[in-house]
Amino acid sequence: MGRSRTIAITVEKKTGDAFDAILKIPPKMMPDAQLNDSGWWSFTGPYGKSMLKFNENKSLGILDHQYVDEESSWDVPMRVVSNGDVSEVLITLNKPDEITDEQFDLRVEEISAMFNSMKNIIESES
Repeated sequence: MGRSRTIAITVEKKTGDAFDAILKIPPKMMPDAQLNDSGWWSFTGPYGKSMLKFNENKSLGILDHQYVDEESSWDVPMRVVSNGDVSEVLITLNKPDEITDEQFDLRVEEISAMFNSMKNIIESES
């Protein structure tokens, strides 16, 4: 059986605003992020050359994405869920076969920290 972890944050934004802000976040978190014609963001990440592509459905709050770097490839389910005037943002990380359990644990910690940075960026936007 594979390993997985779900990370959740509460964002002080209405769901549609949080959703839109997440789609625009790559260049705010990775200064060299560039969007190509096929919808892939490319940038330098902590594990070398990286790419990210959202597969979104705003009406359902789906922001699933693919993330690929020089060590691994991830399919990441992501949801933005309404909770009144705030939003819950959840991602589930499934351990890729090509990384060890120790590497997965480290990635979960790193992604949790990145998720908190993302929250601060989203909430600071007007």
